[in-house]
Amino acid sequence: MYGVSPQAYDRAITVFSPDGRLFQVEYAKEAVKRGATAIGIATRDGVVLVAFKSIHSKLVVPDSLKKVFDIDSHISVTASGLIADARRLVDVARNESQRHRITYNEAPTVESISRSVCDLMQVYTQYGGIRPFGVSLLIAGVDEKPRLYEAEPSGAMTAYKADSIGSGKKEVDEILEKNYRESMTLEEAVFLAIEALKKTQEEKLLPENIEISTIDVKSKKTYCLNDKEVAKYLK
Repeated sequence: MYGVSPQAYDRAITVFSPDGRLFQVEYAKEAVKRGATAIGIATRDGVVLVAFKSIHSKLVVPDSLKKVFDIDSHISVTASGLIADARRLVDVARNESQRHRITYNEAPTVESISRSVCDLMQVYTQYGGIRPFGVSLLIAGVDEKPRLYEAEPSGAMTAYKADSIGSGKKEVDEILEKNYRESMTLEEAVFLAIEALKKTQEEKLLPENIEISTIDVKSKKTYCLNDKEVAKYLK
């Protein structure tokens, strides 16, 4: 039994290897590592999401490559990995958010939406004939206070003060750990995220390949920066 090659265990999602691994989940995480870098930072003033878009051709319309999605007026999501999978999860999160408002006549918490998404991702690691979602999400929002969660392909949900997903995760996380302060303003958080991208991306940062979304504690509203505003930060 223990002499069987690993290939015997990676054909189906429901089969554990002898050392307790689910290879299909690990392969899904590899898909995330190949995705473009995205960063989330939570401060006392709010939450910032900054996503890099890899534009592989001059013929591509940059606006068609969406990386930051609004879930509710106070919750946003960015993704790395298979963005088609991310859109499916975004639809689930939006439906859950509307269902919560209709049922309880109040805005959902960031944690409840994150947990709903992670519960679905976990289900897709448990049954034959389906595959895990090949995407990780950063779910950011403001309810009682600014919050940031990462949803992994395994369905694991982790809260962070600052986090990144995608190809440059290791290097970006080192920069965030070194420079993050909870007392940062939203503007300082945006600058930190852009600085981390500049040091880890080979491509030049331009307004058309960067998406920035902020949610501040006063308004509790998502705001996506336009190209002119992004250009100011890049300068």
